Amino acid sequence: MNFSEIHIGQKAEIQHTITQKDIEKFVDLTGDDNRLHVDNEFAKNTSFKKPVAHGMLGASFISTIIGTKLPGDGALWFSQNIEFLLPVRIGDIITVEAEVIKILKRQNIIELRTDVFNQHRQKVIAGTAKVKIVEHKIPEKEVEKQRKQKTALIIGASGGIGSATAKKLAQKGYNLALHYFSNKSKVDEIKKEVEKNGVRAFVFHADITKLENVIELIENVNRAFDYLSALIIAATSAVPNIIFDKLEWEDIQNHIDINIKSAFYLAKGLKEKFIKQEFGRIVILTSQYTESTPPDNMLHYVTAKSALNGFAKSLATELASKKITVNLVSPSMTDTELIADVPEKNKLILAAQTPLKRLATPEDVADTIAFLVSDEAGFLTGQTIRVNGGINML
Repeated sequence: MNFSEIHIGQKAEIQHTITQKDIEKFVDLTGDDNRLHVDNEFAKNTSFKKPVAHGMLGASFISTIIGTKLPGDGALWFSQNIEFLLPVRIGDIITVEAEVIKILKRQNIIELRTDVFNQHRQKVIAGTAKVKIVEHKIPEKEVEKQRKQKTALIIGASGGIGSATAKKLAQKGYNLALHYFSNKSKVDEIKKEVEKNGVRAFVFHADITKLENVIELIENVNRAFDYLSALIIAATSAVPNIIFDKLEWEDIQNHIDINIKSAFYLAKGLKEKFIKQEFGRIVILTSQYTESTPPDNMLHYVTAKSALNGFAKSLATELASKKITVNLVSPSMTDTELIADVPEKNKLILAAQTPLKRLATPEDVADTIAFLVSDEAGFLTGQTIRVNGGINML
């Protein structure tokens, strides 16, 4: 964050749950094994009755919020007034809040109110901090170098299509921000594999249907990479067959959230970065079912994907003048874990009906995505590229 971007009243917050492991790590690091912190029997015979977390353990998260949120990279924390008001114990959920209360422009210094609250909204730590902001300017040559070695944020990188896309882009020299929601072990494997290509890769977790998670995700990606050339949204969720009589609005809403709400949050959060760069590629996965006779019992899925198509085309129109392209990729049934429960007979029938006589592979889709984020696709926007072996020709 540049000094000029900071203003009085600006706020940030983070949360952390204090665990036994936190206590043990703090003891290993500092050597402070005061029995009030580590011995249940000892603590039982004091007025606290239970072990109390080290005061500086809770206060250490003030460093986290200053170093990663406000002001973030380049923060030189040089002064802190602090008062410990209430004990913090294992299991407490602490919220650290920072607010800019003073700005000294000549010295590039800001003063922050730094308070820590527990899950009951009781203030457990109060204080003020002084931070000098060390400006970080990227040389023009470095900016040009980053433009040449592009970077992509892949939403849903642990999925079949997302992981295939990560591997394809890494082969083309892209640095990667790999998002996942639940399958961390899979995305960690992908990270190791793509880094064999000599590119940098970082793993990020987020629930992309929650605005606060998306904001944090984008902040973390921006900290990892100064330049971001592409956003690829390949996230999906299970698509159970539900007959209309059994369908609830919640089923439809869940798919609207994962398709529309998340795309809205992500595109809105990255728009200014793409505009500033004068370059941006957005690619979103849709479904062939929006352009053919929908299958039975998938109203919730088809409704959300149809809305996504309209969203993407409207967004493409609005962002075109900003040198940002938005395109859709529409695969037919693709051989991933998502179709593991589809009867083999159904897969064989579909493959037989496809002119190219097979199902799509994740690599087929990844090849198309790689083209759409490239310089060669600069005059394509608002388009739906169908990767379906010819089963649906428009």
